[in-house]
Amino acid sequence: IAPCWTLSISLMAGPGAACRDGAERCLSPAGRLAAAVCLGALGSLGFCTNLLVLLLFWRFRALRSPINLLLLNIALSDLLGCALGTPLGLAGRGHGGLRGPHPVWFDTGIISLISLAVLSYERYCTMMRTAEPDTTNYRKTWTGIILSWTYSLLWTVPPLFGWSSYGPEGPGITCSVNWHSKDANNASYIICLFIFCLVIPFAIIVYSYGKLLCAVRQVSSTHTGPARRREQRVLVMVGVMVVCFLLCWLPYAAVALTATFGQPGLITPAASIIPAILAKSSTVYNPIIYVFLNKQVTSISSTHCHKQLRGVQSLSAELPDIFPGIGALLSLLLCH
Repeated sequence: IAPCWTLSISLMAGPGAACRDGAERCLSPAGRLAAAVCLGALGSLGFCTNLLVLLLFWRFRALRSPINLLLLNIALSDLLGCALGTPLGLAGRGHGGLRGPHPVWFDTGIISLISLAVLSYERYCTMMRTAEPDTTNYRKTWTGIILSWTYSLLWTVPPLFGWSSYGPEGPGITCSVNWHSKDANNASYIICLFIFCLVIPFAIIVYSYGKLLCAVRQVSSTHTGPARRREQRVLVMVGVMVVCFLLCWLPYAAVALTATFGQPGLITPAASIIPAILAKSSTVYNPIIYVFLNKQVTSISSTHCHKQLRGVQSLSAELPDIFPGIGALLSLLLCH
């Protein structure tokens, strides 16, 4: 459902008015500039954080477990969205918005949403297994990754063949599905997109993490100490994931459905661009929550940092006294 960081190639119309459908799409130059700055900042931050995730997986082989490949898939899709969606969005701002009769879309937002749903279900299944998980079997993980990309294509291709359409969104700064058309053809696509690309993934996430939390609470009810702390960590993790998911996608879904089924002109340009920016922020919070707060990632990174520190301390002990403080400087550089 997201406009989120789409990979778009569009035939640009010639110079003309900055708004496609008249005054309701107009936004002041200051407003367009502020929106562009927000888009650029989110795109840059999302690109850097997701690139760092890819580098971590490249650097540490121990992170390349089957379930972590789903995190890698999310980071890759978000990275592509940031790298390709941000420049096109900013370029569109300079030309009065992305315009053209035949845009080609590949929505990386749907890939991330489906990957998050698959990840939650796989974590639940892993917790429910009585045997140790097979860390050498990547078949199910690759199936989930292929499913996420195929599912995205399944829901982004139909508008190219007449089931709904694509066009400028809100004030014309970003591109998305045509939320403003009231005909049955467009409304049916919007309803299906909302159900299959937001409601169902969110239901899977809530069900999987809810069952996971219940399982952890059952274990902690008969144990104290570490089990109780583990329950608290899982509770915080689930709460943060669900709240961030809703914060990013619920406002956008509400505005999109209101634009489709509500009164014309009810959604102002400012009201439409804010939820779109919130949706794009998922490219920033995804790597922070699912990777940088991952206990395995932090453990491997800290172990590597301590090894580097010990090596630097040994090296600095052999340096001449004319370089005071060089060991601390090298430690800082190597660990960060």
